[in-house]
Amino acid sequence: MSDDFTYRGKTVEELQEMNLEQFSELLNSDARRKIRRGLNDGEKKLLNDLEESGSAQTHERDMIVVPSMIDTTVEVYNGQRFVEVDIEPEMLGHKLGELAKTRKKVEHSAPGLGATRSSQHVPLK
Repeated sequence: MSDDFTYRGKTVEELQEMNLEQFSELLNSDARRKIRRGLNDGEKKLLNDLEESGSAQTHERDMIVVPSMIDTTVEVYNGQRFVEVDIEPEMLGHKLGELAKTRKKVEHSAPGLGATRSSQHVPLK
């Protein structure tokens, strides 16, 4: 755990002592509203599993990273498989879906035969 890290002027230890309502006051309006409306059953189960074992699997990509999740491992579903994410203090306030990308990086190579009009006139020998 990083000793010099602060989130909106609060150290990690101070953040972990706060309850969810107090922490939500430090978040942006979207995350604050989500926490005020209450966590759904899947999100509550995720927090409970993390508290018990320190790791969990979830489909809850819209879950906000809260201080109680720091230094745990969450496997977040990206649509094909579960991506392992180690929660660090810098991730506070972000959603789990931001940390498990759903798309691969596209790398284009040279154009193939027939890709352009000029390649139709290239002899194959």
